[in-house]
Amino acid sequence: MNLSVIIPVYNSESSVAETLHSVLAQTYRDFEIIIVDDGCTDKSIDICKSFDDPRIKIIQQQNRGLAGARNTGIRHAQGEYLAFIDSDDLWLPQKLEKHIQHFARSPNVGVSFSRSSLIDDQGKPLGIYQMPKLTDITPEYLFCRNPISNGSAVVIRRAVLDEIKFPENLYGEVEDFYFDDRFRQSEDIECWLRIALQTNWQIEGIPEALTLYRVNMGGLSANILKQYESWEKIIVKTQVYHPDFVEKCGNKARAYQLRYLARRAVRQRSPEIAVSLLHQAVKTYWRILLEEPRRTFISLSAAYLLWMLPKNIYQQLEQLMMQITGITQKRRIQKEEVRSQNQINSPLFQERLKGI
Repeated sequence: MNLSVIIPVYNSESSVAETLHSVLAQTYRDFEIIIVDDGCTDKSIDICKSFDDPRIKIIQQQNRGLAGARNTGIRHAQGEYLAFIDSDDLWLPQKLEKHIQHFARSPNVGVSFSRSSLIDDQGKPLGIYQMPKLTDITPEYLFCRNPISNGSAVVIRRAVLDEIKFPENLYGEVEDFYFDDRFRQSEDIECWLRIALQTNWQIEGIPEALTLYRVNMGGLSANILKQYESWEKIIVKTQVYHPDFVEKCGNKARAYQLRYLARRAVRQRSPEIAVSLLHQAVKTYWRILLEEPRRTFISLSAAYLLWMLPKNIYQQLEQLMMQITGITQKRRIQKEEVRSQNQINSPLFQERLKGI
């Protein structure tokens, strides 16, 4: 198998079938699917077993969390490339094909990610996209803004993960770890940051929105504060092996993370928490107002408008802004897709692709 798709599954009976269908519908066919049953107590695995495809393997374990399930999948994977998708997200059919092409034309890229289209709990498109920076991604930029955005957007060369693995005895025997099982939140960015700091591989994105990322429109505000506590543990861990990096950009990264969590608080209709987090962000690193004035101003405006306006008026304003944003984002994606496709169609690239 040239590629391994790893799907951690934990109590996702309402969505896992659709996720699997989206993987099996890929135009690129040379892959295996490793489903990791992370201690499911519902019918998720029965649903997975109903799929009759020899490429599907199911591995069962006691619950270890998302990082632990991914690590188990990596240990069993046979592919030169590894792709991850959570059991409530979806892929467009050309997802894997586009990433293989990306690796073919960019041999120094070890981590390839796509943009993502946001969907709600019922799978309905929200009309907006995650639009991260795609190239020239430094460790500092990655830590502040995490352009990879979500774990279902990424495909990684196996060689990259082999460079960052570490042995540890967390469950009674020594095993190799890639993601850190001790993180139950923020495990993605912790792994991406180790790759950026400890290897020479480039992290780069492609312009197409090939992942459909399911957004939880509800949630508890307490989870936002827990996520920040978990994120702070990355600072503590990174301090051990790269203290100069933390000294240089630790507070800057904190401010950007606080701003991100403030936007989540707005989405969860918690204006007091959103305003508090934004004030804390500016206090921690005031230059965020100069470095990204537009994003910071929009975040502040959304938090204060949510606080001051009647609910129905705010919802109408939010819907209008989402429509405008979505149209602008889609136009930009289309332009960049054309440019990318022109590169793929070049004779030199087609020759290189034959070797993959």
